[in-house]
Amino acid sequence: MLPQVLMLIGGLVALFYGGNWLVRGASNLALSFGVSVLIIALTFVALGTSMPELLVSVQAALSGKSDLAVGNVIGSNIANIGLILGATGLISPLRVKAILLRREIPIMVLASVFAYALTLDGQIGRADGTILLLAFLVFNAVFYFLAKREADTRARLLADLEETPTTAPGRGREVTYLVAGLIALALGSRMMVESAVFLARMAGISELIIAITLVAFGTSLPELAASLSAAWHKETDLAIGNVVGSNIANLMLILGATAFLQPIPVARSEVQFEFLVMIAFAVLLIPFMGRLRFGRKRSALFLVAYCAFIAYSIFGGGAAPFANLIQ
Repeated sequence: MLPQVLMLIGGLVALFYGGNWLVRGASNLALSFGVSVLIIALTFVALGTSMPELLVSVQAALSGKSDLAVGNVIGSNIANIGLILGATGLISPLRVKAILLRREIPIMVLASVFAYALTLDGQIGRADGTILLLAFLVFNAVFYFLAKREADTRARLLADLEETPTTAPGRGREVTYLVAGLIALALGSRMMVESAVFLARMAGISELIIAITLVAFGTSLPELAASLSAAWHKETDLAIGNVVGSNIANLMLILGATAFLQPIPVARSEVQFEFLVMIAFAVLLIPFMGRLRFGRKRSALFLVAYCAFIAYSIFGGGAAPFANLIQ
């Protein structure tokens, strides 16, 4: 048991440093290229912190463990909003940009509903996976265009002022921090997941519950570390953008790539409750962020709701009671 405890501690250390390195690299790179931190967070940072979910879901699907593949995505999205935004907002109240409420959060809600609709025929097939992957490519193409437009606008402003950016020479160093942060987050999350699952099995917890709770929590640790570090450094755009972008990547890229490689059979009775909870968390962000501020009281409510979901999953049987109720 001692090696697993040491691995758990080592994973926490890697997550701490990885989160700090990633925030520094991402924010400074965005500044040097004249691109907003929000766009960097919604795309590159979100994709990097979503790699653990991708590896776990693909491996699970190829091994025939469809409940783990789907449950990991659903559980991670719930954790990203309930746990990560909840904990982040407690550290520092988050200022919300209006564009998030008009564009990115509605996209996340639509992606959640669409992913749920794909399960109604009993599986997420290769055609469904292809549609999700194409949607993810379109999403990133739009943000590439927005980033290029922002950079061009900044370049014109600097030219009018006869100034030149002074941060470009440090880009190589900031890229190193960014990549090192992503690697540390990936290694730290893997160490945390493996040690936590081992300890949970020793305690007699079933693998299904482990998938919904511990594995989903573990694969969300990069987002948690990055967002907490961003909140501590007052980079609220990075904290929120990372969560929203990661949820979109989980639904479009990870679920899409997993289904494309191996069609995923989905039993409605097993995921009905979790899918509806995931959609509810996403939808509630809109009214809760309606005043462009996500304060400590609202953060605490989301955190309590997440804890209640975990407690129900462990002690209440998760989807089964809900499935019996709707039948």
